Amino acid sequence: MRCVELSNKLLILLIVNVLTLSSGCQTQAKRDPAFAAVRPPLPPVQPESNGSIYKPGFDVRLFEDIKARRVGDILTVRLAEATDASKSATTILDKEASTSITNPTIFGARPEFSVPGFIPLNANDNLSFETSLESENAFDGSGTATQTNALTGNISVSVIEVLPNGNLIVRGEKRVTINNGPEYVQLSGIIRPVDILSDNSVLSTQVADPTINYVGEGAVAESSLTGWLSRFFSSPFMPY
Repeated sequence: MRCVELSNKLLILLIVNVLTLSSGCQTQAKRDPAFAAVRPPLPPVQPESNGSIYKPGFDVRLFEDIKARRVGDILTVRLAEATDASKSATTILDKEASTSITNPTIFGARPEFSVPGFIPLNANDNLSFETSLESENAFDGSGTATQTNALTGNISVSVIEVLPNGNLIVRGEKRVTINNGPEYVQLSGIIRPVDILSDNSVLSTQVADPTINYVGEGAVAESSLTGWLSRFFSSPFMPY
């Protein structure tokens, strides 16, 4: 009995240590290959020419600016995103219909008939083709949606491809780990060289086909998420 109790205590102690170590581990930022930087292509090997001061492939361009224009070059994107949208809709539907059909006159007489087993309210009443219909429908609905977003800051991206018209396809990712979880800022899109400023930067509002992601992981990000059961009660699958 003592051996069994000792083994149970050791098992409980082992589980507590594992939970303590797992809770103390911090989540490290992970790289996303879809936003990874690229290396510039290697220049072709030029044959050495002895007896000359300047060698091909080792020259320094003294009259070039610092703007990104080749694959592998780096430029800074200044995030200046701000959106403010609101929408309101009201729908009111009201429909009424009334139809009345009198008993027709055929050859000077109004047809009447009786149904076996049918007991009329009055003994002298017979069934006829006279009838009336009435219907009424009403619907009243309204909805309002408001959304405001803002994202500022800087992110450095690299040129991954130069298009035939000279435009640059760029992408980049910034990974920041603060206390309880990493945060990611990812950006990709197409930039015109004429939009690049003299300090080798460009506004995010001038990036074509942009993809801007700002996401986080860890305890802080998970605490702001709605549980799966609450999401079910708020989803269209909820019948009530």
